[in-house]
Parts: sequence; structure tokens; C-alpha cells
Amino acid sequence: MEKTKLTLIASYLLLSFLIIGCDNEVYTPKPKGYFRIDLPEKEYHLLDNNCPFTFEIANYAKVVPNANNPDKPCWFNIEYPTLNASIYLSYKPVNDTSLITYLEDSRTLAFKHTIKAIDIEQKQLHFPKKKVYGLVYEIQGNAASSYQFHLTDSTQHFIRGSLYFNNIPNHDSIQPVFDFVKKDIEHMYNTFVWKE
Repeated sequence: MEKTKLTLIASYLLLSFLIIGCDNEVYTPKPKGYFRIDLPEKEYHLLDNNCPFTFEIANYAKVVPNANNPDKPCWFNIEYPTLNASIYLSYKPVNDTSLITYLEDSRTLAFKHTIKAIDIEQKQLHFPKKKVYGLVYEIQGNAASSYQFHLTDSTQHFIRGSLYFNNIPNHDSIQPVFDFVKKDIEHMYNTFVWKE
């Protein structure tokens, strides 16, 4: 009787192993990945509004007035809706003493990100024929703003810009979009002209 029970248990086990063994699929965990981002073709047009400057902007970006400063028409945002990014621009006229204050404010705002930054690289901009001078702050790491800059003619005009992504700053996941938008910003200041 006990031998029959053992035979029956062994038969059930053998049958279970055969059923499980017939499944040919191998299950392995999938590697961690990120969403695929389709980047648009680069095309630009001239942005010429009622401000004392012009530059070329990407066709897939849109200009939105700054909601916090409706009385300042030259404070506006360049938004990238499909890329979840925005460039905040603010223009200020310069008087005898204000330029030093504006430059120091720009530096202070960039270096507020040192808590999360790995490094902050600075690059001077120098276009003497157009009287456009400035400084770029490329903030590496998981900082809220990864790219900031200012431009001036050093006598009458000053504009500051900063790039923000509308999500949690994760340097690894936003790097392809950051590189893409960074080229648009570089194109912007390379085509930047003060109006006479």
C-alpha cells in the first residue's frame, strides 16, 4: 500500500516536471531603459518682436509671455512643448551702475545650483562686430537649471536666459534633450543682434 502511494506521488511529480519543462520560453528580467524621444528637424526663423534685440528661434518652439511680469513685454519664455523644456528670458535696460548688479545677479543665480551640481563650466561669448558679449554657465549634474547665460552690449542692454526642464532633474535621462536644446540656445546667441 505504501509502495502504491510512493509510485503515485512519483508519477505526479514526473508529470508536473514534464508539463513545466515543455514551456520553451525563458523568462529574464528586462534591462532598465528610458522612453524614446523623437527629436524634430532643426529649422529656424527670425524672432523680431518689439524688444531691442532679434535672434533666430527654432520652428518647433513657441514664445509665451512671462505670466509673472505682464508689464514687461521683453520678459518671455521660449517653450518646447514636445520636449518638456523652457528657456526663461528677461531683458533689462542698463544705466551707469546697473550693469555690475545685473552681472552679479546672473552669477549668483547660476551658482545657487552648486548644491546639486557636479561642476559649473563657464564660457565667454565675444561678438565685437555685433557688440554682443556674455557668459554661459553649463551646470553639470542633477541641478534644476542645467544651462544659463547672459548677453550685453555693456552700455545699454542686458538679457539673461536659463533653461529648465519641467520634470525631476535626472542628468542621465534628459541628456539627449539637453544636448538638442543647447544647440538651439547656441544658435540663438550666435544670431543675436541688438537693434539700433
